[in-house]
Amino acid sequence: MSMTGTNDARELAKDSMTEANDATALRLSGYDGLRTDIYRLLARLLREAPDADLLSFLAELEIVEDNGDLQACWRALALSASTARPEGLERAHFRHLIGVIQGELVPYASWYLTGSLMEMPLVELRRDLKRLGYERAPDVKEPEDHIAAMLEVMAMLIENDPDQQTLFFQRHLAPWGRDFMADLARVDTPFYASVGQLGHTFLQQEGILNMTDETSSPIDAAFSDSSRQYPSKT
Repeated sequence: MSMTGTNDARELAKDSMTEANDATALRLSGYDGLRTDIYRLLARLLREAPDADLLSFLAELEIVEDNGDLQACWRALALSASTARPEGLERAHFRHLIGVIQGELVPYASWYLTGSLMEMPLVELRRDLKRLGYERAPDVKEPEDHIAAMLEVMAMLIENDPDQQTLFFQRHLAPWGRDFMADLARVDTPFYASVGQLGHTFLQQEGILNMTDETSSPIDAAFSDSSRQYPSKT
């Protein structure tokens, strides 16, 4: 699944991937663009196995040489991408995240928060998506609480409804996203383990950035300019 209007991950600007992840970087004017790119890249990698072009893009990332945790994750991802093959990652993606009945991991908020699918976390997510003016495309059958879909929503909120991103993150990603990424970081496929490490570190950073306070407004459709289909097939 992917969001309508998203850029292909292979076209992400390489220089945006090399921004420092310290407090100074959080204040840079281009940091929201970097955050959007990372959310969409993680969503793309969790939605389906990367093809040869995307693997080549990741393997050739130019990483800033510093001691930041996020930069270490980018280096690990680039290294694993340089030795991975698309056909092997297709099998790994199916085994880890899809499975015949279910994969080794179940990438849904309801599962992580209740132990079952299609539970209250999905109901609450659908309620907030409706208020924001987002809807699932008719040809998509997976529930909206898939991790890739929620990451894509965050990218769209940063771009289109920035006042809503903090509460969406705290309500729908913070309670389980890092746990999922930590579990993914423990799988036996180096590439997907590195995706999990990057996701865990990034969501930890996002948790600090998206801390709530008593002045935060509730999720409100007044901030959305139109109804958007979410997620959609490409």
